[in-house]
Amino acid sequence: MNPHTLDALDFNILSCLQQDGRMSFTVIADKLQVSIATVRTRVNKLIEDGTISIIGRVNPDKVGFNAYAHIAVYVRPATLKEKVANKISKYKEVSFLALTSGDYDLEVDVMCRDNDHLVQFVNTISKIEGVYQTKTTIYFKVYKYAQPDLDLLK
Repeated sequence: MNPHTLDALDFNILSCLQQDGRMSFTVIADKLQVSIATVRTRVNKLIEDGTISIIGRVNPDKVGFNAYAHIAVYVRPATLKEKVANKISKYKEVSFLALTSGDYDLEVDVMCRDNDHLVQFVNTISKIEGVYQTKTTIYFKVYKYAQPDLDLLK
């Protein structure tokens, strides 16, 4: 499946699961006025095609991640962008990684135990071949940490 083949029922099921990833198929079926078998079939297809994965989402503050940061990574020469991104993506601290346009090449969000851990991480990625420069912005307080709102696609 791709976004163009998802129908209204798929989006409604996804919305239910975003509210509560443990919501039973029975409850979803009741809410959406469809059969439990329909919900089960749809959810299984969404999982199989990678549209959704059911996970326990951890509140980083509650479990001991006390240093969040955004790291802008500048890569030289530009031909090393993919190689650098692949290396950075393997680090467990990385929660988000994207190739960007504009002033820097890669945007990296990380969650670390504390500032010492963050400094160690930044020093580690700075040594990767092709990393020319990094700029780190520490998030002092996160006000919102959410999944995309599927209603925006309607």
